[in-house]
Amino acid sequence: MGGSSESSGFRLNGARFLVIGRAGMDLYADPPGAQVETATRFTTALGGSSANIAIAITRQGGQAALVTRVSDDAVGRFCLNQLDAYGIDRTHVTPVGGEARNSLAIVETRLENTQSVIYRNGAADFAMTSADIEGLDYGGFSALITTGTVLASEPSRSAAFDAFERARAAGLPLIFDIDYRPYSWASDAEATETYARAAAASDVIIGNDVEFGFLAGTGHDGLEKARALVQSGAAIAVYKMGERGAVTLTPEAETRTGIFRTEALKPTGAGDAFMGGFVTALARGLPLPEAVLRGSATAAMVVARVGCAPAMPTTEELDAFLATHPGPSTGESHAHPAP
Repeated sequence: MGGSSESSGFRLNGARFLVIGRAGMDLYADPPGAQVETATRFTTALGGSSANIAIAITRQGGQAALVTRVSDDAVGRFCLNQLDAYGIDRTHVTPVGGEARNSLAIVETRLENTQSVIYRNGAADFAMTSADIEGLDYGGFSALITTGTVLASEPSRSAAFDAFERARAAGLPLIFDIDYRPYSWASDAEATETYARAAAASDVIIGNDVEFGFLAGTGHDGLEKARALVQSGAAIAVYKMGERGAVTLTPEAETRTGIFRTEALKPTGAGDAFMGGFVTALARGLPLPEAVLRGSATAAMVVARVGCAPAMPTTEELDAFLATHPGPSTGESHAHPAP
């Protein structure tokens, strides 16, 4: 697949993505609706934002290679087996021994008052070093995708920025999901400075209103921050506003799109699903507003299903959803010139 987004001038050469970041184990209180503190059984699934994005890509016809570290134990091997099952290239997923442990998420399939307990102490993926990314054939990929969780600790942070530079030298676009998780950071100041550096280097920046607000340093000027990033060199910024849809910004225009309403079971997985649906649509050469809508529809499908990784829809499932769903909540998307 190849093509361009005719609304922005941004182009992807093919649909083979290099994704940097964690793969973990998710434990879901079972049956759906059960609370963690009263659950007597749990189901397992592959988790981790970057692994979920990679799965969303492959389920919609793209290819994805993951770069990270997992613990050299049974949980790490679970992750490796799951990556194989989903068709993710794990050539550059490295087991690490010692005290490092894989990320774990204990999650509920509930829409109201959802509890999600994340275990990230001594996380194996934070042990990724520049040695893990030095030998990659960057020229064999269409784009580099990473999320903010990769940047929360060293040596993973320096390795990711090293990958940014190598990808840029090879002509790869950089796609950054802000994905701010406060519990992962030593301080807000450190997070703000690091995110600003990552966003300034990226061609495409995706985040919600809270995350862009955090990036702005004020908490409430997120849309202006997205505009500033585009004005200073980014090709695309997608400013997501939950039920109010999204504003997609390019140097030429701003486009408002709505959401697809579904009977949601839980809030988790939407951002990873959006990314997968969005970038695979861009890789097919679809117009930017349509790519955003396909990302939004992918997210809507995932929150209505149990799990995150196993909930990612195939291209056929997404097409069927779009063909039968009444459409985005705000009606037709509309655009106007950028200010």
